[in-house]
Amino acid sequence: MTPVIFAHRGSSGTYAEHTRAAYLQALEDGADGVECDVHLTRDGQLVCFHDTTLERTTNGTGDVADHTLAELRALDASSWKGVDLPAGFGEIGDQVLSLADLLALLRSTGRPLKLAIELKHPSPFGLRLEESLIAFLMDEGWDPESSTLGLLEVSFMSFNPDSMHQLAETAPHHLLCQLVADVEPQEVRDALRFGSIAEGALINVMRRALKEGEELIDRQEVGMAGPGVQYVRAHPERVRRWIDEGTRVRVWTVNTEEDALYLAGLGVQELTTDVPARIRLALESATP
Repeated sequence: MTPVIFAHRGSSGTYAEHTRAAYLQALEDGADGVECDVHLTRDGQLVCFHDTTLERTTNGTGDVADHTLAELRALDASSWKGVDLPAGFGEIGDQVLSLADLLALLRSTGRPLKLAIELKHPSPFGLRLEESLIAFLMDEGWDPESSTLGLLEVSFMSFNPDSMHQLAETAPHHLLCQLVADVEPQEVRDALRFGSIAEGALINVMRRALKEGEELIDRQEVGMAGPGVQYVRAHPERVRRWIDEGTRVRVWTVNTEEDALYLAGLGVQELTTDVPARIRLALESATP
């Protein structure tokens, strides 16, 4: 069976991540679903950004949480990619999306789609992020039992086990995805530039979260596991056991034909990729 394909932050291999253009391209690429990361803005709105800060992907500065949605909409979130926006994909000022914007875009297709929402932690708002997301979805007409919004099926992801516990009070078990990745100290050091004491403390927190997350999956307190490609290659037997025990596995970020075919051969049911058209072609070409 061909794995389900999610476009990671949209077709972010083509256009800047989390932008209107990236999601429109994902739909043109025939992705089965899209993935987004959400943060809360200063005025309590859910907005699609990966980083907690603005510098990497916009011409703004500071924390996402310190800005209102209107202030974020005024930023240029696409030029850094160095790709012109095609006609029909919006102007530069149309690219920052709230979660409401993304829902409207997906609903406008009139076809069944899957939406994977990652809740980003640590958040200055704590688990208010989860509460705000559920309240927003309920207002939009989300059905908690099936986790559907019309033709959209919504799943929830986080590296934070507390997030999974909070969401489990409302969302269905089979659409809760605990994300896992091995903690690499050098990656933490490169990404955060913390001093050694703070860095060591953060690594310990991340390792505890990983252990708790793996235990949630092992005990089947969540219905899905979300390992990275490197984690799967480092722990193939564990991932195969999860699959054999009935856990659905969604792997990120799968951008090469080699990884896609390896994971499909392992029995992985879902792949998240920056290049959905390329990965779909690789899988279909390999199917007898």
